[in-house]
Amino acid sequence: MAEKAATAPPRKRKGFRASLSGKVLALSIVFVMLGEVLIFLPSIANFRIQWFKSRIAQAEIAALAAEAAPDRLLNDDLRTEILKGAGVSAVSLKKGEKRQLMLRDDSLHMVEQTFDLRPGMYYNTVFDALAALVRSEDRTIGVIDVPPNMSGDLIEIALHEKPLSEAMRSYALRILMLSIVLSLIVAAFIFAALARVLVRPMQQLSADITRFAGNPEDASRIIVPSGRSDELGQAEHELHAMQTELHAMLQQKNRLAALGLAVSKVSHDLRNMLTSAQLISDRLGEVKDPQVQRFAPKLIGSLDRAIGFLNRTLKYGQAGEQAPQREAIEVRGLATDVLDAFSLGGGGSIRFRNEVPAVLVAEADREQVNRILTNLVRNAVQALEQGGGRGEILIAGERQGSVTLIEVSDTGPGIPEAVRDRVFAAFQSAAKSGGTGLGLAISAELAEAHGGSLKVARTGPSGTSFILSLPDPPVQLASRQSRRNGGN
Repeated sequence: MAEKAATAPPRKRKGFRASLSGKVLALSIVFVMLGEVLIFLPSIANFRIQWFKSRIAQAEIAALAAEAAPDRLLNDDLRTEILKGAGVSAVSLKKGEKRQLMLRDDSLHMVEQTFDLRPGMYYNTVFDALAALVRSEDRTIGVIDVPPNMSGDLIEIALHEKPLSEAMRSYALRILMLSIVLSLIVAAFIFAALARVLVRPMQQLSADITRFAGNPEDASRIIVPSGRSDELGQAEHELHAMQTELHAMLQQKNRLAALGLAVSKVSHDLRNMLTSAQLISDRLGEVKDPQVQRFAPKLIGSLDRAIGFLNRTLKYGQAGEQAPQREAIEVRGLATDVLDAFSLGGGGSIRFRNEVPAVLVAEADREQVNRILTNLVRNAVQALEQGGGRGEILIAGERQGSVTLIEVSDTGPGIPEAVRDRVFAAFQSAAKSGGTGLGLAISAELAEAHGGSLKVARTGPSGTSFILSLPDPPVQLASRQSRRNGGN
C-alpha cells in the first residue's frame, strides 16, 4: 500500500478560485453585496422622496415670496428666477376649499404622472424609484404633499423629472462605490475569520489524511487531535481512532503474512524431519519391550497426523481448516491417548485423570477433537509448571440431549487477568514467554466448525476449567424418513 501511494501520480494542485479559500472569499463578497443591495433599494427610494420634499419646501418658500409681492404681481424675469431657484415649473397652494396657482412657467407641459407624498398615500416607492433611476427621457411630473411650513393645507408642484434621474444616478454610483469598498473590507474580515476558524483546520486535516495515506504503516503519521471541542475536533478524534485501528490491523496482517511465509518454509523442512522420525518410529515398533509396544503406536499416530497436516499446509499454501469429517468416536479412548502423550513428560509431579464415561460417544472429527484436547491439556500443563510443577489435570464428559460436553480442568493458578478478555484471540492470549497465542484460537475455531463452542467455565487461584460442546450433526428429514421406512 505504501509503494502504491509512493508511485501514484501527484495530484494536480487547484487554483485559488477552485480552492476552499477562494470559494469562501467569493461567497463572502457575494453575500455582503447582497446585503448592500437590500439596503440600497429602500435607500434609493428614500433619496427620491427626500429630493421631492426638498423641492416642496423650496416651492413653498417661492409661493410665499410671490404672495408677499405687491399686488401679488411678479415680472417674467423674477418669476422665472424664483421658479428656477426652487427647481419647479409650477406651484399651487390649497387653503380650505380654495386652491390657488401661485407660480407657473409659461413653458409648462402637461403633467404625465402625479405622486402623492402625504403620509399613507404613496406606495411602491421602491419600484417608482427604480423606474426614475433608469429613465432617460425627460417628462413633467406632479408632486402633492402637505406644506412643511403649514402655509396651506396642500401644496402641489410640477417639475421636470430629468434632474431627479440624474441626481439618483449620481447617488446610486456613490452608493455602489461605497458598497464595493465596504464589501471588500467586510469580506476580508469574514474571510480571515473563517480561514482561521474553519479553512486552515480543514486544510490541515486534509493534509494529515494525505500524509497518513502515503504510508499508513508509519505510526508517526497518525493525526494528533488538537483538542478542539467543536465538530472539527470530533472529526479529528474519529480520524485518530480510525487511523490507529487501521495501523494496528496492518501490523497484524503483516505479522500474519510473515508468519505464513515462515510456516511454509518451516513446514517444508519439518515434513522431511518428521518423515525421518516416522521411519525410525516404525523400526522402534519392532522392539519387544512392553513399554515400547504401548507407546510406539501413539508415537506413530502422532507423527502421521503431523505429516498429514504439514502436507495440507504446503498444498494449499495456508493453514486453513477442512470441514469436520464426522464419525462416531469414543471420547474416553481419545482422552486416554491425549493424556498418555503428556504423561510421558510429567515426571510424576502432575497427575492426569480421565473420568469420561466409557459409553460416551460423540459425532465429530477425531483428528480435530484430538487437536482441541491436546491444546487444552498442553495449556494446563504449562499453567501447572508456572505454578510449581504440581497439580492435577482432569478430562470429564457427559451427554446433554444431542450435545456432547467435554470438560478439561486443572488446579493451576488460573488465567492471568490481563488476558482473560482475549483468551481466544489469535496472538493476543499468550501468557507464557515464547508462546504464540494460537492454541486456544485454533481450538475455538475447530469447535465452531462443529457447530459447537469452547468456553471458559471458571478460572481463578483454584484452577481453570474449559467446556467443549460438540452438538450432533442435524439429521435431514428425508434421511430420517428413509431410515424409518427401512426399519418398517
